[in-house]
Amino acid sequence: MTYTQAAVERAMKVHEVLMQALNGRQPWIQVAEVLGVSARTVRRLRARYEKHGFTGLYDHRHHTPSPRAVPLAEVQRLLQLYRDRYGPRDGHPGFNVRHFYHIARREHGVTVSYSFVKKALQAAGLGPTHRARGRHRRRRPPRPCFGELLHLDGSRHVWLALVPGLLLTLIAVVDDATKRLLYAQLVADGEGEGTAVVMTALREVLETYGIPGALYTDRAGWAVHTPTSGSAPDRTKLTQVGRARQERRVCGYPTG
Repeated sequence: MTYTQAAVERAMKVHEVLMQALNGRQPWIQVAEVLGVSARTVRRLRARYEKHGFTGLYDHRHHTPSPRAVPLAEVQRLLQLYRDRYGPRDGHPGFNVRHFYHIARREHGVTVSYSFVKKALQAAGLGPTHRARGRHRRRRPPRPCFGELLHLDGSRHVWLALVPGLLLTLIAVVDDATKRLLYAQLVADGEGEGTAVVMTALREVLETYGIPGALYTDRAGWAVHTPTSGSAPDRTKLTQVGRARQERRVCGYPTG
């Protein structure tokens, strides 16, 4: 069955407002005011959503429940789980949707799809709705052979679920052709992507796998010298890693 554009937009609005109330971001009495309906209608909409899922929010829909409909209790559990354990708090950004989805499936028995989790968090105001920066660019094809190009990067995050207040930086080296993880190390927050940490990672990779054709990084301080924030890098001034690369003729490293 097809629906008019107005019916689709109305159902999407009702869904978003219901999710905001389920998340505790606004009282149920305000749901009626936002939608311009009575409190009784709100109760009916909530009941239809619990029974039929999103399709139950279309007007005058009377059908058997969809076997793919997610129970309302499961939606509430999902939102509560993210809000209480994995969402932003104390200045930390919290888990992104992809990371939360994997944790929820592995440790909390969540069986719904990633797209459903993402839409539920976004509708409840718990997930970002903007498009990730850079997605509009055409993806570069991977290099054909192992070792032609390696990626080295650091990611600062609360990696350990049992120690939620501990920030660590993950230093990782990945082969571009095979996507194989060649090196990974968690370092204390104070060390970050320091020169000693990066040199240790490079030494481990070089001794284990040999010299790569090129190394791809971001504009980290160990890779290039940037005089001021937001300015272009000054490639005439080599960093310690740059000097080591030049002296040993190890490899070039383009920066993104």
